[in-house]
Amino acid sequence: MTSSADDHSHDHPGRPAVRAVRAVPQPNAVVGVGLIVVGADGRILLGQAHDGRWELPGGKVDPGEGFEQAAARELTEETDLRVAPEAVEVFTVQLAPDSDAVTRLTAGAVTHAAEGLPAVTEPHKIARWEWFGPAGLPPELYAPSAAVLRAWRPGLPGLPEAPSYDYRTDGTA
Repeated sequence: MTSSADDHSHDHPGRPAVRAVRAVPQPNAVVGVGLIVVGADGRILLGQAHDGRWELPGGKVDPGEGFEQAAARELTEETDLRVAPEAVEVFTVQLAPDSDAVTRLTAGAVTHAAEGLPAVTEPHKIARWEWFGPAGLPPELYAPSAAVLRAWRPGLPGLPEAPSYDYRTDGTA
């Protein structure tokens, strides 16, 4: 009888060979990107959701996509603004510490090169887009957006509490 590394029938004569089955992990994370769009005048673009909270453009990263590509795609899908992925800078990756059933990983990115005028292209998600000066951001911010904004500019006034584990990618502490 010939033997292979997977054939263990010689260990227990009379029993069929048992092959080890490797457990396949189930997906347990949501990966997204929040994009800070800075206009020529220094203002930041935020969208107001139907629950009244404000958020950055962004969303889930699709399979096979990088953070920069996802940010550029989501920006166009949500606002009709356009930016080349090469003009998007990822400066932090964050893990949300309060996720219970799923790990939330969000890349924080920024661009100063968006072109066009923002429009509501997904009215079921966003009621309106508005530009805000960094010193006048609305306090009703979606937590992941607040965490990205805090990582970008830690001194921004009025940001709500939004704990996160931040992993800087731009070499700053």
